[in-house]
Amino acid sequence: MNRAHSKKICATCGRPFSWRKKWERCWDNVRHCSVRCRNQKNSKA
Repeated sequence: MNRAHSKKICATCGRPFSWRKKWERCWDNVRHCSVRCRNQKNSKA
């Protein structure tokens, strides 16, 4: 599968999100779909 088309599930909200150009170098470390979810990682949505 092409990396540009791969998807992940957000660790906070559980929604699927797609690869983005800005995450090109760190896609393996991305766990949250947005800054908001990253900031709320300790509380369940």
